[in-house]
Amino acid sequence: MEMKENFDKENKIVSVGMNVGGCCICGPVKNCGSYLPKVLENIEKIGSLFNHYCIVIYYDKSDDNSLEILENYQKINPKCMVYININKISKFRTHNLAIARNFCLNFVRKNVEKYPYFIMMDFDDVNAKEININVIAKYLYFNSKINLWDGLTFNTSPDYYDIWALSINPYCFSYNHFENNVQNYKIIQRYVTTLLKEASKNKLSLVKCISAFNGFGIYKTSKFLNTYYDGRIRLDLIPRENLEKHMKVTNSKKIIYKKYVTVDGRYEDCEHRAFHIMANKNSGANIYIAPDIVFL
Repeated sequence: MEMKENFDKENKIVSVGMNVGGCCICGPVKNCGSYLPKVLENIEKIGSLFNHYCIVIYYDKSDDNSLEILENYQKINPKCMVYININKISKFRTHNLAIARNFCLNFVRKNVEKYPYFIMMDFDDVNAKEININVIAKYLYFNSKINLWDGLTFNTSPDYYDIWALSINPYCFSYNHFENNVQNYKIIQRYVTTLLKEASKNKLSLVKCISAFNGFGIYKTSKFLNTYYDGRIRLDLIPRENLEKHMKVTNSKKIIYKKYVTVDGRYEDCEHRAFHIMANKNSGANIYIAPDIVFL
């Protein structure tokens, strides 16, 4: 991968000429109609960083105009492919999300030579903000020089919000599966925020993690061929000593299996955790969080 760049003193890209191959930009859509126009606009800007790109969307039956927007968009951008699912496959949200993301991942696998990178993202309010395309371009460039990352996610403003997908030593599992989950959410949020603030002091410093998403992740396809998304509870992927360490730092004496308002912790975990853990175990994928913010 080659890239000719011109940076100013603030590390903003003045002019860029890339030869980074292709990228498949994908994700699930359900009831995202009010955000889709801006998200799709942002995707086109991301796609401009690559030699070529495609968009793969798994649409789940919605109560709004999401499908109409997607079908109209396909008429003006033939790079967009939409799979329409009208059947509810599972009563558990994370299980359905895993099915959607795995559909996209299977497309990437079948076209690995065409797409050395893929992006998995959400199509909601998180990515419907103004985009700083220079952030993604910077990490694509430096990764081509010194192989910084295999999977990279980013910080968000005003706070790092996606604590559910986050596994970072010593917090290896979901905060929802330990006692005092609300308190531990805040503790883990402060912990990762402190690490990201420290990393931001160096333009190339990244925070290593076990799993992270925060609504947007970019991946080197070759490192994610032997993994899949799984919204079930996968304790078999986490060493017992790591779980015990997590229990100790959160002052929790046991793992909790509880039904919450938005998630059923008896049967569900964030689908990104299994995906990232298996990629690391099976392919040695290195997962990092960048302190930079892509969507402002």
